Amino acid sequence: MAEKNPATPPAESGGAATVEKAKPSKKADPRHQTDRLPPYNVVLLDDDHHTYEYVIEMLGKVFGFDKQKAFKLAEEVDTKGRVILLTTHKERAELKRDQVTAYGPDFRMDTSKGSMSAIIEPAEG
Repeated sequence: MAEKNPATPPAESGGAATVEKAKPSKKADPRHQTDRLPPYNVVLLDDDHHTYEYVIEMLGKVFGFDKQKAFKLAEEVDTKGRVILLTTHKERAELKRDQVTAYGPDFRMDTSKGSMSAIIEPAEG
């Protein structure tokens, strides 16, 4: 059997020449690119109408934080006046803010008339 040489024209080799197909360009097709959604922070604001127990319970139910993490966040909001709870896309940030503000009053305090306050704000970067 004769060796096939791709450089040899078909007439000389007695067989058909093989042609490699051009490889497609690796350039990204703009129709298939996804835009990255800008990040937003969910920020819990401090007040004097909710106990640590309330904050820990609410953060566990709304965000799924364990008691240790929720306690650290409760301390931070108490000492600094605000704490970032989550950074995510705007729709989810709005949902989590709404869940915080709909959680209800702290039954442990007579002065608690409603939920804690939370806001969303654009995150840096």
